[in-house]
Amino acid sequence: MAVLTLALKTLRHRKAAFAGAFVTLLCAAALVTACGMLLETGLRGRVAPERYAGAPVLVAGDQYVHQTIHKSNGKTKHKAKPIAERAWIPASLAQRLRRSPGVREVVAEVTFPVSTPASAKAGPAQGHGWDSAALTPFSLASGHAPEAADEVVVDARSGARVGARLPVLTSAGPATYRVSGITRQALPSQDTLFFAPAEARRLAGRPGQVSAIGVFPKAGQRPDVTAALRGTKALAHTGDGRGAVEFLDAEQARVKLISMGAALGGTSLLVAILVVAGTFALSVQQRQREIALLRAVAATPKQLRRLLAGEALVTAVAAGLLGSAVGIGLGFWLRSRFVALGAVPEHLPLVVSPFPAVAALLATALAAWAAARLSARRAARVRPVEALGEAALPTARLPWVRLVAGLLATAGGVTLTLVLSTLSTEAASGPVVLLTALVWTVAVSLLGPLLARAAVALLSLPLRASRVGGHLAAANLRVGSRRLASIITPLCLLTALTCTILFSQTTMGHAAQREIASGSRADYTLGPRVPASLAESLRDRPGVEAVTEVLHTSVRVSLKKYGAQAVTPAGLERTTDLGVVAGSLRGLGTDSMAVSENAADRLGVSVGDTVRLTLGDGTPVALKVAALYSRGLGYGDLTLSYATVAPHVDNPMPTLLVTAPDLTRAQLSALASAVPGVTVMDHAEAVATSAPNAEVNYVAMGLIIAFTAIAVINTLSMSTSDRSRELALLRLVGTTRRQVLRVLRLETLTALVIATTLGTGIAFLTLTAFATGMTGSSTPHIPPLTYLAVLTPTAALALAATALPARLALRQHPAEAIGARE
Repeated sequence: MAVLTLALKTLRHRKAAFAGAFVTLLCAAALVTACGMLLETGLRGRVAPERYAGAPVLVAGDQYVHQTIHKSNGKTKHKAKPIAERAWIPASLAQRLRRSPGVREVVAEVTFPVSTPASAKAGPAQGHGWDSAALTPFSLASGHAPEAADEVVVDARSGARVGARLPVLTSAGPATYRVSGITRQALPSQDTLFFAPAEARRLAGRPGQVSAIGVFPKAGQRPDVTAALRGTKALAHTGDGRGAVEFLDAEQARVKLISMGAALGGTSLLVAILVVAGTFALSVQQRQREIALLRAVAATPKQLRRLLAGEALVTAVAAGLLGSAVGIGLGFWLRSRFVALGAVPEHLPLVVSPFPAVAALLATALAAWAAARLSARRAARVRPVEALGEAALPTARLPWVRLVAGLLATAGGVTLTLVLSTLSTEAASGPVVLLTALVWTVAVSLLGPLLARAAVALLSLPLRASRVGGHLAAANLRVGSRRLASIITPLCLLTALTCTILFSQTTMGHAAQREIASGSRADYTLGPRVPASLAESLRDRPGVEAVTEVLHTSVRVSLKKYGAQAVTPAGLERTTDLGVVAGSLRGLGTDSMAVSENAADRLGVSVGDTVRLTLGDGTPVALKVAALYSRGLGYGDLTLSYATVAPHVDNPMPTLLVTAPDLTRAQLSALASAVPGVTVMDHAEAVATSAPNAEVNYVAMGLIIAFTAIAVINTLSMSTSDRSRELALLRLVGTTRRQVLRVLRLETLTALVIATTLGTGIAFLTLTAFATGMTGSSTPHIPPLTYLAVLTPTAALALAATALPARLALRQHPAEAIGARE
């Protein structure tokens, strides 16, 4: 209790000294809380049904592919992974459900994407048959239900009038329908069109199948559909489980949030620990005289460790409580950005509970306590006389424990770099990339004083060329190597993380674009989604040599996910060169596929082998490998026939690759004008737009970079503010304000040069290993202007964080400053 009281008094009299630790811990708590909210939303998030709100029980296809693993000890383990498209169920299942106990009525429905002039800006609307309106909250406000094949009912948000003609685009092609009715309601998250039942089934393109079946119970009874569903791949859903069936994108987003929240949270925690440890190490270093005096007046090492740990815990609890509250707001901001970027649907609400805040508070307190204990370990164990001597002139020795830890971290960095160079999938390499950069930075942090002394020895000569300022800066850096090391660590971390995050994305994007540019033989690309009927009409036009329909989806081989494209084999060699290295694409058909070299290595297959896979909607197929190709980054892991994939995706409207060297862009646009909303791009534009969108990763990892930038400001401000007596002494011996500021500027620039060199080296090693594994080339793509854009703000930040507290310190009269209490 006495130690805690002393800790509180120390904090009260050293507010400025502990402000830096408080800010660091507050940011760490906020970041961990926000990441925890994303993770919890992925684990426990639920979506309330909108369209299916009128159906008490909803039967739909299983959206997972399952596998049972039999272990050697006789135990079995069941695993399941989500599929990419909607799983449809047999329409005949409705009759079996109708005969189930307690069932009064069943209503089947089909769902398919449609596009209208109004929905073209807001995204595709959903089409249904009017016979499924009973599942929904919809009722007619005016007009009548659609009866003829050319009639449609629109929702209240459409702005259409009864009797108006409405252009509609579906996978069956463009058509014009007459608005026969308007509903009273409109769903919050989707536009809805109702067609005549027979027309809806035709437009859905799934004969004999339905997307869902609503089950209505008899009065006072609970329906039992277990027997009816036995032996099928259909499941019954109630409550918010109906929302998961309605909004497949929300379920897919939840899976992404789990991986993103876990990866971001883990990285944030590691960065926070590194930054907090550095902050407390600097704080203890600045209090060497105070600690030495306490040892001289008989304070035991145990008492000192408890004092410093108590101070850390008090600071951590205060910062953690405030930081957790800030983190909740940060979590909502993150979600809003992900919604704006399309990574998270608007109808998936953020889960708010005390668990992330409590976890952040505990993690922050534990990190602060551990950092304080580790930082105080040597200072508390040194003898009193030695402590006073070291406070006056810090030792140049590096503790052997720290040296061994630094060497182990270096060995860990080497090991992770070698492992990273063998990883060829983003799922495997993604977490390892940042971990590798972090471990290398930990090694730099631990070995910082040694690296700082070696670097200062090299840079002293050019520094001394600057007469007074350079001589003073070189002397200060040589004596204060531990202080320099504490400044280098956050600067190195900022440079290494920023470069790794940015240039891992540019490396992948550049490699993919290079392969697309090399493999594209088409003159034009028509998109983003066009009906297959347009492809047929273009093939018959004079001047058009080849048209290839392209769809993108994902499939599962066993439980592993592979990106796939579907193409029409006829004329493929005139529009696309996949870089075939074995076999031939002439054999590509409904019973075969082509595989990239990377995927073939992972699958262990070659030409002629048969691969069993699960298509996007859960349909199992067995396809023979017809060819292997080298351009997997640009064209996906697997290439299947369009006829194989189109019946098994939610939106079968493809992108068209057109080879027509004798046609101008305007002429091709005129040929495609019958389909509204089609964009015609030439070869250069198509390649430019093929770059993957990395904005979601930039937003997520940008928070870590921002946190590290705050740590840089914090560390430099603490370091400079603590030197007020030293600066006052320089003024008293005749140094001018301008010379003092020049000395500090040269010291900061030296730290920047060292940290930038180390950070760039860490990033380059990491990116080289990443590029080797992912692209097969050991050269990462680092745009010079982007690299310069990383270094310039970092330098400006460091110089500003040094200059501002220095100017404030120099405002005080030197005699008053040197006589002030520490």
